[in-house]
Amino acid sequence: MADRLTGYRILILETREEAQFSRLLAEQGASVLQCPMVAINDAPDPAPIEAWIRRCIETPLDDLVLLTGEGLRRLMKVVRRMGVEQDFITALGKARKFARGPKPGRALREIALEPQVTTEKPTSEGVAEMLSRLDLKGHRVGLQLYPDKDHAALIGAISAQGAEVDTVLPYVYDAKAADTNILTALDEMAAGRVDAIALTSSGQPRRLFDVARAHGVEDRLIEGLRQTPIASIGPVVTEELAAHGLKPDITPQGDAFFMKPLISAMAAALENKLPRTSAN
Repeated sequence: MADRLTGYRILILETREEAQFSRLLAEQGASVLQCPMVAINDAPDPAPIEAWIRRCIETPLDDLVLLTGEGLRRLMKVVRRMGVEQDFITALGKARKFARGPKPGRALREIALEPQVTTEKPTSEGVAEMLSRLDLKGHRVGLQLYPDKDHAALIGAISAQGAEVDTVLPYVYDAKAADTNILTALDEMAAGRVDAIALTSSGQPRRLFDVARAHGVEDRLIEGLRQTPIASIGPVVTEELAAHGLKPDITPQGDAFFMKPLISAMAAALENKLPRTSAN
């Protein structure tokens, strides 16, 4: 049913899929307050990425673990610049492919490949748990990392199984690019002009608190979050919120950790509440 969110103002913090999320909310009638959290840039030094790609082609991996869809897309950008696209895709086709959640799977399908396994829990811990059930002794495992996360535990868990781990980090975050947007969004929440904030990655609450602390307005952020319904897309976000003494008010039903179920959950939670813009 369309227009379930007509009159409601929803704050989103997406970067990679902001346009898609905004469109889906707008289709339900929502007024969307967009707040880009970070800029995503190619890794400043392409040499280690190019060397990783050459290793994959020359000696195909036994297993490939993709932690983000963005990571594979950034790798493919370098692959195409190097002029080795078909060789790289052929090499990846020989490996077992593991996806941390649905996004890496979608990126694989863009190059006509499929993940053999998608983690039940879209977390690094979920990846480690999944891989622990496999015999990796003597395997060469490619591991695509993402920025602003200590991956030592996951790398150690794979290495402890007797595997050789070959890591690649194909992109970086420009964390300071959106401070002004974040502070504006914080003020809107604190002023009671947001009906719900939708969180779709664990980096989003971390970034909110990092910026608030840097500008001396952490109390104002907490005030805003406590009076604004928080929608969490899944357990990773919920765990990060708990680290800050917060819990979500809205979550998708079951294990549907996707945008559309999150939007449905928001619509159901808000349907009996008057939009704040109408109440003011």
